[in-house]
Amino acid sequence: MWEERLKILDAIVDKCPRFERKGKTMPYTSANGYMFALLNKDAEIGFRLPKDRQAEFKEKHNTTIYKSYNAVMKDYVLIPDDLINDLDYLAEILNESYDFVMTLKPK
Repeated sequence: MWEERLKILDAIVDKCPRFERKGKTMPYTSANGYMFALLNKDAEIGFRLPKDRQAEFKEKHNTTIYKSYNAVMKDYVLIPDDLINDLDYLAEILNESYDFVMTLKPK
């Protein structure tokens, strides 16, 4: 399952030429000093979004906060299973996530 989700995350990132996937044991994307997408050990994908978009995304897609190693990841939403194969839509959301972290003060 984890390897399958890694392939999905890679396919989503491949649609986003402004950044690349990093990490081997904990795959992620980062920019401006902030991570904004993550694949956890439970094969769950999370994207970081601004607060207003988090609430909207969670309600629209009946999902929740995102956790990694039992820690709540600040500003992340869990990508639900029913969206996992909608690569074009998830690429749009991931690009939105990238745009969001680029508005934050660089680390």
